Amino acid sequence: MNHAKTLRIDIISDIVCPWCAIGFYRLNAALSQLQDEVSAEIVWHPFELNPKMVPEGENLRTHLANKYGTTPDQSIRARAMLTNLGAEVGFTFNYFDEMRMLNTHDCHRLLFWAQNSGLQTDLAKVMFTEFFGNRGNFSFQSLIKLVEQAGLNVEEAKQILDSSAFSLEIKDQQTKWRNMGIHGVPTMIFNNEKMLTGAQDVEVYAKVLRSFLD
Repeated sequence: MNHAKTLRIDIISDIVCPWCAIGFYRLNAALSQLQDEVSAEIVWHPFELNPKMVPEGENLRTHLANKYGTTPDQSIRARAMLTNLGAEVGFTFNYFDEMRMLNTHDCHRLLFWAQNSGLQTDLAKVMFTEFFGNRGNFSFQSLIKLVEQAGLNVEEAKQILDSSAFSLEIKDQQTKWRNMGIHGVPTMIFNNEKMLTGAQDVEVYAKVLRSFLD
């Protein structure tokens, strides 16, 4: 009989944030280490890094240069580092020169819809993989394909994308996080008690998980 303690873990993130992908997969590694002791109920929440991004997106290097002053050399080094860190936890970064920063509002609307399905994390994972691993985008057809991959209802997803469903909820949630002083992602909240911001090491996540077992 499994007597694992169930913890709720709220993850505030954006799909185009590489550190969010790394943070989640490191958390996943920590959960795997403690799988006989801890069971996680993970809930994903929106934090759009670029809510005003145009639908066609913007070249990623251009975007980072304009937003953060990142030079081409810094970009090359950062991509190599992220690729290595991802590989350590089984996530593939497949950066390419024409990669674009994308608007993620529709991604978050679908994730919000999927929250009570038991498949929300599966949807987040295929979205991360589509953007960072498969050189994909978040067009209508692409998102429907990802919904299908995650095992969710395609017809319901089409109705959501064809409307403005959950847009207000997404904006309200993001306002709530900012009002709580959350300005960086990933941010993870454990059982509404402990909060970690940034992609921590696997052992840091494991230590926090163990703290609930005392």
